[in-house]
Amino acid sequence: MRTAKLKFSLLSCALLPLSGCAIFSDAPHYRGVAVSAHDLKELTPGLSQQADVQAVLGPPTFVEQFNQNNWDYVSQVTRMRIGQTEGVKTQHVVVMTFDNNGVLQSITQKDTQDAVHVAMDGNITPAPGGHAGFFQMLVGGVGSYNPLGAASDTSGGGLGAAPSDIGGTSSGSGF
Repeated sequence: MRTAKLKFSLLSCALLPLSGCAIFSDAPHYRGVAVSAHDLKELTPGLSQQADVQAVLGPPTFVEQFNQNNWDYVSQVTRMRIGQTEGVKTQHVVVMTFDNNGVLQSITQKDTQDAVHVAMDGNITPAPGGHAGFFQMLVGGVGSYNPLGAASDTSGGGLGAAPSDIGGTSSGSGF
């Protein structure tokens, strides 16, 4: 009896660290309109109308802004990454192209391999009044202190004072 309890407690201790592994994996999140091959077989370019596409697939994820004849159906599978940010695991885009009469002309499918990666520009856009001088940094917050915090400030002053309020000219309830 005692050895059975000992074996059970050793087994429990051995399996306990494994239960924490679920912390590092997250269930996938399915987003958008998933278009199946079966759904696409029901649509025929040259014959199907916009109403037919909407009856089979539902409303599009979005209609392209610069070409109103393109309807895009986007579906993604995402997972949480380190730092609680969403990471796209897979993405599928189906583009329905119509003519001006609303007749389906073509069906185009795209995946993550077709994605265009855009690099961010490191330059900074200059903004007028965006640079505070030495004196403004030294005394800029004088007169705009709110002991209750910026969240409860309704006067426009406080810790989040606008640039015109810096220097104590705020009509708020500062010191």
